Amino acid sequence: MKKAFFYEELEDKKARCNTCPRRCILEDGEIGFCGIRKNLRGKINLLTYGLPVSSSVDPIEKKPFFHFAPGTDVYSIATMGCNLRCKFCQNYSISYGWSEIEGINLSPEKVVKNAEDTGSKGIAYTYTEPTVFLEYCLDTVKKTGEKTFNLFVSNGYMTKEVAGRVGENIDGINIDLKGGKEFYGDLCDVHDDSPIYDALKILKRKGVFIEITMLIIPGFNDSEEEIRERVEWVKENLGRETPIHFSRFTPRHKMSDVPPTPVETLEKAMDIADKTGMLYVYCGNIPGHQREHTYCPECGKEVIKRRGMRVVEINFNNYGGCNNCGCEINIGGKDYMDL
Repeated sequence: MKKAFFYEELEDKKARCNTCPRRCILEDGEIGFCGIRKNLRGKINLLTYGLPVSSSVDPIEKKPFFHFAPGTDVYSIATMGCNLRCKFCQNYSISYGWSEIEGINLSPEKVVKNAEDTGSKGIAYTYTEPTVFLEYCLDTVKKTGEKTFNLFVSNGYMTKEVAGRVGENIDGINIDLKGGKEFYGDLCDVHDDSPIYDALKILKRKGVFIEITMLIIPGFNDSEEEIRERVEWVKENLGRETPIHFSRFTPRHKMSDVPPTPVETLEKAMDIADKTGMLYVYCGNIPGHQREHTYCPECGKEVIKRRGMRVVEINFNNYGGCNNCGCEINIGGKDYMDL
């Protein structure tokens, strides 16, 4: 257990958690919406500190990160808990579908050692929502050295003050922009999605390397208008060089009756992003698709060739320039790669 970084003590031993935009006001002994932050005598505490429910070594492309240290492995950890209630959640059993907190004892120091021992170049805070186990994440970041990078895989639903702290500590983040305001309200139990966009702007200003995922669900967020609106926001606020991953939906949780996303729908989304002027647009969860590779925006040559979640060929130099024409490719974390 660890005292929270962001909270306010109120009267009668109540406390307001300021970690996510829900800003839960909790009575003494009460647990917040996320399921893992508890008020103990007027102080908010993280119940899952040092208790990851999942830890594994993954290719960084699985997160997905295609432009930060491509081809490297990351040590991935997650605790229970989430501040959304997505009806299509792939990790429902550890996000919020549980009755009591579980996990193995793994201190921040041990996480870092495990990453080093497994040859992982970085640590990814992923699978559930790192915002809600923030203290564990950031204490782990403090224990990493210059040879280890840190990544968030997040829904982006964090307060501005948390986004500022995260932006000062991590190297990269992939945020899933799930849909429009109505989509967030109906399917995620978030009725104001503006904090997600505010957080992205803050993270961009802090210099965090950003990639965006957009899960496309048939009949819910697959209209051309909605896709174009999100893509244009990314271009205007994060830059046309920001990688976008359009990901295929597969039936999950409370949406097991919804069919998988047709490949044609994903290709339509990619075409919209291309025409909007985005430089790096990808097709996710379709192994073997030609848009899992990275192409030079100038000459069109493959600069990173992938097979599934693995990099099989890299064709750019130490400075991130295309080997064919010299065009600079938006690559973060080059210092962690064996080029």
